[in-house]
Amino acid sequence: MVIGDVMLDEFVWGKVSRISPEAPVPVVEVQSESCYPGGAANVARNLRPFCKAVQIIGLVGRDSAAGRLRNLLVDEGIAIDSLIESPEIPTIVKTRIIARQQQVVRVDREKRVTASNSAHDLAFERLAALLPEVDGVIFEDYGKGFLCQGFVDRVSAMVVKAGKILTADPNPGNPLRWTGATTIKPNRSEAFLMAGKTDPGPAENPLLDGPLLEAGANLLEKFSIRSVLVTLSEHGILLFDRENPPYHTPTRAKEVFDVSGAGDTAIALFTLALCSGATLQEAAEISNHGSWVVVGKFGTATVKREELLASFQKHSF
Repeated sequence: MVIGDVMLDEFVWGKVSRISPEAPVPVVEVQSESCYPGGAANVARNLRPFCKAVQIIGLVGRDSAAGRLRNLLVDEGIAIDSLIESPEIPTIVKTRIIARQQQVVRVDREKRVTASNSAHDLAFERLAALLPEVDGVIFEDYGKGFLCQGFVDRVSAMVVKAGKILTADPNPGNPLRWTGATTIKPNRSEAFLMAGKTDPGPAENPLLDGPLLEAGANLLEKFSIRSVLVTLSEHGILLFDRENPPYHTPTRAKEVFDVSGAGDTAIALFTLALCSGATLQEAAEISNHGSWVVVGKFGTATVKREELLASFQKHSF
């Protein structure tokens, strides 16, 4: 189950052949358009090729974007019964304009408001009904207002009591305590912000990066959790485990076309691996392999079963 900020990702694909006479900006001639589940919905989408069933809890508006998002999720076999409709906020839509294989601009349509108590109560009821069928729960926080401390605490207590795996993809702009989580997954900049430290820039070898090692250790203690998974873009992933030394798995992606959604893939596959009985290190390796595949694609992409297997066959564990 994924709980968090759901959104619709739109992509407008085109070409640029001239500069606008109205302003010094490129004119994009649209050739095609596409849309995908985004945010927490993209995490669910990354889980689906490997799961019998995927549930998602999030907030949508009463608008056409919500209808398109529901249809996309249904097409991918993701349950939408727990999407909560609100008349007070619009569905979040992010529109990216792509030309010459580069993002020209992104247009965000959103209204950041804290979800109502009634919305959280309904979400909690649906979680309680579905939890016996769930192996793990992922909090996906994009800082859009759905996740707040009271709701996170209620959900975490129920999930932990049920003995389920619980992970979180945090957002420093929405500082929350992740009590009970097995793992949190910030990227490098988020890890430093959450630790209250300044990032001096990456070292060539993450295992010799003193400030990063200090930030990771800080987060283990700050949240009293078992592990912290820090995604490092072209430097791979660094796992902080309370019971073992830091573990680094480097990236082997030859070409990076688009990092959109790579973090979603990382938390999805890491959590899935833990639910399947993998160790933390094995889960980090699986997560990293999936992320390599995704950054080699355009758009809000996911990894397929055969692509993940092919990555392991090509690169030694």
